[in-house]
Amino acid sequence: MNSRFVPGAAVEPSPLRQTPTAAIVTASYAPDFERCRLLCETLDRHVSGTAHHYILVEHRDVRQFRQLETGRRTVVDERELLPRWLHAFDDPLSLFRRRVWLSLKTQPLRGWHVQQLRRIAISAHAGEDVLIFCDSDVAFLKPFDCGAFWRDGKVRLFRRDGVLADEGHEEHRIWSRNAGSALGIDPSRTSIHDYISTLIAWRRDTVLAMCAEIEKVHGRDWVEVVGSARKFSECMIYGRYVDDLLDGAGHFHGSEEFCRVHWTGEALSDDEFRRFVAAMAPEQVAIGMQSFIGTDIGRIRRLIGLVRS
Repeated sequence: MNSRFVPGAAVEPSPLRQTPTAAIVTASYAPDFERCRLLCETLDRHVSGTAHHYILVEHRDVRQFRQLETGRRTVVDERELLPRWLHAFDDPLSLFRRRVWLSLKTQPLRGWHVQQLRRIAISAHAGEDVLIFCDSDVAFLKPFDCGAFWRDGKVRLFRRDGVLADEGHEEHRIWSRNAGSALGIDPSRTSIHDYISTLIAWRRDTVLAMCAEIEKVHGRDWVEVVGSARKFSECMIYGRYVDDLLDGAGHFHGSEEFCRVHWTGEALSDDEFRRFVAAMAPEQVAIGMQSFIGTDIGRIRRLIGLVRS
């Protein structure tokens, strides 16, 4: 087992200090480099209340992303975070256009799987109290104080209540069931809550306790346990750990999304983009244009007024 996570460690989190330290965490990869650059520029311009920004990438992408490092921004090689027995290869099934992570202990994993594992694993590398997760295809448009994520010694857990009871969320229900299995929750104890979004916060001590719980239940490294299912969500695992095993201790719930995301469909025209931004809710401070949709990053820069010379 991973000795960083000691089974039997204290489970219920203590109250946070009055002003906790916080870090923003972004998992990215080479095709999203320019999007990640834009995130860094808008984050530096608009975001306060954080001590550091960690960018988590595959080993072969480290050199490229080092361009984004500053005194308060660090690029972290996944080799520092994940077990050595998990290896990345060019995937012949995709004509070597994609990557696959292979081991004798997990299912074959794609990049989006491994990005989730990195987000969990950074808890053993970072020193800040609160980890704030932000995707690399996000851009901040308004000032944002990360103090919105904590109050009275507790951290804000994003949760949309009852969503999984509705039609059309079968994949989310699978993720929730697999989260329960990883945590050793009785299968009859299901959850109907959704915990998935971008620009959300976790307590670092709670992530460490969550990993220890997984290892205690299964007697194996938590990466091996989580990676044994091809369909999983790190947000579901954390949310179910907090609500089902901690009864919400150390957290308060919030359903408002701070980032307005264009999840699916076609790339927006200029007018559609402007309407999308204009429709941001009062609490929303950032937008996300899912990278696989293919919106040109130069257009996004022009439309938000951050054209690079």
